[in-house]
Amino acid sequence: MQPGEEIESLLDELEQVVSEAKAPFTGGMQKKIVDSREIYEIIDEIRSMFPQEFSDARRILKEEDEILGRAQQQADSIIADAQQQAMILSGDQEVVRLAQQQAEEIRGQASQYERDTRYNAEEYADTVLQHLEDNLKSLTNSVTRVRETLDENSGPRNQSNNVTW
Repeated sequence: MQPGEEIESLLDELEQVVSEAKAPFTGGMQKKIVDSREIYEIIDEIRSMFPQEFSDARRILKEEDEILGRAQQQADSIIADAQQQAMILSGDQEVVRLAQQQAEEIRGQASQYERDTRYNAEEYADTVLQHLEDNLKSLTNSVTRVRETLDENSGPRNQSNNVTW
């Protein structure tokens, strides 16, 4: 699953539960009647807040793959160039040895560049995902407060209002 698809699925499930809710036949304290429009508005707000976060996370992951691909191509090109140079200079063993040494150094530099690039991309992705997680926690807290408000407002004075869905 791509980032965001799971949350979308959960929001769809919540929406389905709300839309299929039945009005209670008794005024029991455990059963609540909610204004579905308010719930739908909250769901719409949740959806409108996160698409950019998910888009940013997907973009970062794509950029990371592209950077790693370019680094690997650059490393392969450098290695191929070094090997070609080594073959051209193969007449002299010392020159060949130096070329191979240089190719190994270049290979090491390319590997280090790839590791550094991967680390930086992962750090950046982790920062964005941490921000997304913090926003999700904040949103969850907001939803919990709204639900508590709904629970408080659905006390005995509202039980006489039979709402049929």
